[in-house]
Amino acid sequence: MRALTKLTAGPGLELVDRPEPQCGPRDVKVRVLRAGLCGTDLHLAGWDDWAAATVVPPLVIGHEFYGEVVEAGPAVVGVKVGDRVSGEGHVVCGRCRNCRAGRRHLCIRTKGVGVNRDGAFADYVVVPATNAWVQPADLDPDLGAVFDPLGNATHTALQWPLIGEDVVITGAGPIGVMAAAIARHAGARYVVVSDASDYRLALAEKAGADLTVNVTRETLGDAQRHLGLKEGFDIGLEMSGAAPAVTDMIENMNHGGRIALLGLPHASYELDWGKVITHMITLKGIYGREMYDTWYAMSQMVATSERLRSAVTQVITHRFPAEQWADAFETARSGQCGKVVMDWS
Repeated sequence: MRALTKLTAGPGLELVDRPEPQCGPRDVKVRVLRAGLCGTDLHLAGWDDWAAATVVPPLVIGHEFYGEVVEAGPAVVGVKVGDRVSGEGHVVCGRCRNCRAGRRHLCIRTKGVGVNRDGAFADYVVVPATNAWVQPADLDPDLGAVFDPLGNATHTALQWPLIGEDVVITGAGPIGVMAAAIARHAGARYVVVSDASDYRLALAEKAGADLTVNVTRETLGDAQRHLGLKEGFDIGLEMSGAAPAVTDMIENMNHGGRIALLGLPHASYELDWGKVITHMITLKGIYGREMYDTWYAMSQMVATSERLRSAVTQVITHRFPAEQWADAFETARSGQCGKVVMDWS
């Protein structure tokens, strides 16, 4: 089969021919139809310090995927050959305290598809059947391929009730844009999105943001004044991992404001802890998706809201056949894009 592989330690990837993966008794084998590019894949291709410390080559990368089940192990229940599925990319141990308590997203032994085990930038991928989320047969394959990042956006945005709240989102990458669509869907009063890219801020506007802020020209304080918010934002969703964005967000939160942080920083940074404490601001770190409450929530939202479905789909701005993977990666690195999806069908 074709497989986009990190063959050796160092920058670069190669599309090579590899044996098809074997399906274990509790696994499903999925014929990949679509796969989405993630920032993680760019880190792996570039072989930064994180990649070098995490990955053991050779490894097939890729963790955002949608496809058709072509084989199910003899112990599998609930998933059958012919099902169309999206993949949960975190494989958990099932034995640690959190797993046994039903908090699988907090598993201390989580292994990542396409990071710690062979992934989905290939004709076939094998995952535990419990990691296959069965989709409606008529779901758009491109949409099915972005359920992983949509889950990140859903997990972050729905940490707290949004009805009537004023929401600020820092970072207009694909997940930030999806979070804006979810906040709009969930009943926020105002949704403000900040970023340094006019291209991506335009996507946020299409997704339902009331106001966008290009941080090279203005601040969240300017947005507050424009909207007439005298007490600050109620909910903050931090998607950028950029220290100045977090600082600006905290500076403009209402007393008792609540912030969910998904964006991973490149390095540690200082915070105004005095303001966090005296303004009684709640900070909560978010990673991945709750297994599987987040999947239920996003499936039902997408199934019942044409507006949300369209808002999420428009985040996919570029599509490439698998053979043009290098062009897909170049586009993703450029920043002049939303979500990039590769066709493996």
